[in-house]
Amino acid sequence: MRTTPSPDSPHVGHVDHGHTVLAVPVPALDDFVRQRTVLYDEAYLAEDPHFGQAHVTVLGPWVREPRAEDLAMIARIAAAAEPFDYLLAATGVFPNGIIHLVPDPAAPFQALTKQAWDAFPDHPPYAGAFGGVTPHLTLDAVGPGVDEAHVRDLLGDRIPVTCRADRVQLQWWQAGHCHVKGAWPLGGATTGDRS
Repeated sequence: MRTTPSPDSPHVGHVDHGHTVLAVPVPALDDFVRQRTVLYDEAYLAEDPHFGQAHVTVLGPWVREPRAEDLAMIARIAAAAEPFDYLLAATGVFPNGIIHLVPDPAAPFQALTKQAWDAFPDHPPYAGAFGGVTPHLTLDAVGPGVDEAHVRDLLGDRIPVTCRADRVQLQWWQAGHCHVKGAWPLGGATTGDRS
């Protein structure tokens, strides 16, 4: 078992004051991602059963303390986007060692990110740390005995899997306190809920 958090974790060496993330949960792989997260970043394993541990990020970090008008804007963005199906089959590894799945098609996720970023230009994806934004579902992190091939073997027949994006969650990420703060259905009503 790797130590928690891993040496590559962005959370090492600073106090975590928490942040919000807008995300599309991926229930089909939530159990797998929870099993892997406990090995490399256990502090960020949510106890909230509605929390999309497996997710594709739309925008994060987002507004730390969103106002009613911020929430209403995200509700409008979600309501204007129709639910969509996508395939998870291809894996990849980012330069920082994050092993991930790439959704196909990626365009609907990119569209959600663009709309959210256009509405909140002071909140670029990943705080502007990366040149481009690649929609992805984080699976694991490279470490001793863990690489892309190993994670693909662990996934086994879980992939390929066809999933449906049907909502955007407002997630709170903080060591020991990850939970859902709200959610909006894609193509649906503009009021948030707690799932």
